[in-house]
Amino acid sequence: MTSLLPPRPAPDRATPRRPLPEALNPAAMRPAQRRAVHMLASLLLDYPDDAWFDRIPLLRAHIAELPAAVADPLARFLDAAQETGSAELQRRYVATFDLKRKCSLYLSYYATGDTRRRGTALVTFLEAYRAAGWEFDAAELPDYLPAVLEFSARSGSPVADALLAAHREGVEVLRAALESMDSAWADIVRAVVLSLPKVDQATRERVRALVNEGPPAETVGLSLPMPAFRARETP
Repeated sequence: MTSLLPPRPAPDRATPRRPLPEALNPAAMRPAQRRAVHMLASLLLDYPDDAWFDRIPLLRAHIAELPAAVADPLARFLDAAQETGSAELQRRYVATFDLKRKCSLYLSYYATGDTRRRGTALVTFLEAYRAAGWEFDAAELPDYLPAVLEFSARSGSPVADALLAAHREGVEVLRAALESMDSAWADIVRAVVLSLPKVDQATRERVRALVNEGPPAETVGLSLPMPAFRARETP
C-alpha cells in the first residue's frame, strides 16, 4: 500500500555555531568611576519594583558623572525602562532572568549548572566575601551578580576583582544572550564588561562553548530565590 504521508525529512546533522558579540576594550576610567559603574549596574539589575523606579533621577545624576563609553548605555537603558513602564518591564524581567537559562544572574550557574558542584561553588563565594572582611547577609544566593557587583563597588577589594575574573565566562554569556535578544538589559551588562579587563582568546572559546551548549543540566533541586539584598561589612 502506498503511504499518503509525506516522507520524514532527515534531521539536521549540524547546526551553525552562534556568533559571539565583539570583544570590548576596557573604557578608561578612574577606580572610583569603576566602582560607581558596578554600584549602578547592581541597582539596575535588580527587579524593577516601585522603589527601583523612584530612584531613577538619583541614578541619572550619578551616570552623568561617568565617561561616555559607560554612561551612554546606562542612560539608554533608563530611557528604555521609563518608556516601557513598570508593569511591562517587570514582566520582561521575569521572562528574561527567571525563565531563560543563558540569562541567569547567578554566576556559578554558568560553570556548574544545577549539578552537585554548585554547592561547592556557592561556598567559594561565601569564603571570598569573608576573606575581604565582609559577611554575606541576604535572601538570595551569594553568586547573584548584583550582589557581587555591589561587593566590588563598596569594598574596592581585589577579592571582588578575582570573583568577577573567575566567572568572566558567565558575564560574557549573559551579555551574548541579552544582545542576541536585543534586550534593554544588554546595555547594563555591556557597561559592566567595559569596566573589566579585555578577555583573552582562551576565555572567548570557553564562552563560545557555553553559548552553543549551555550550562551543565544535571538537576539536584537547588532553588534560586528572588532578588533581595547583598553583603554587609564585618565589624
